[in-house]
Amino acid sequence: MRGGPLFWLVVILLPGIHFLLRVGFGAGPLAPDFLTLALLLAARELSTTRAAGVGFGLGLLEDAFSILAFGANAFTLTVLAVAGSRTKDLFVGESVSFFLGYLFIGSWLRYAIHWVVAGQEVRRGAGRVLLVEAPLGSLYVAVVGVLLLLATGAVVREAR
Repeated sequence: MRGGPLFWLVVILLPGIHFLLRVGFGAGPLAPDFLTLALLLAARELSTTRAAGVGFGLGLLEDAFSILAFGANAFTLTVLAVAGSRTKDLFVGESVSFFLGYLFIGSWLRYAIHWVVAGQEVRRGAGRVLLVEAPLGSLYVAVVGVLLLLATGAVVREAR
C-alpha cells in the first residue's frame, strides 16, 4: 500500500471524526473506532519511531476523556502502533483480505491490551470484552477500514 494524498487526508481526518461521533454526538460504540483505524493504517506507512509517536499522541487525546484509566490508551495505542509498524517487515500483503485480517487483529489487540492495563475500576468481565465486544467492534473497524481503503484507492480488489 502506498498512501497517496487522499489516503493521508482520510487518515488525518479520522481522529476528528472519531471524537465528533463518539464524544460530540454521543454515539459511543455505535460508531466504529476510527482512532484505532487511523493508527493502524498510518502505522503500516510510518517508521516504528514515528508510528509510536503517533500512537502516543492519539492515546493521550483519547485519555483526555478518560478519568479513571488515564494513560491506558496512550500505552495501548503506542504498543499497537509499534506492532502495526513492524507488520510491514513481516507481511508483504497489500490485498483486501490481508487488510481485513490486519485491521481485525489490530483492533482486537487494542481491546485486549487496554483491558489488561486498565484499572479494576473500569475493567469489565474478560469474557464479555474479549469474546463479545472485541470481535464485533473489530469486525466493524475492519469492514469500514477496507471500504475506506478501496474508496481512496490505497488497495485494489484482488483479481479472481
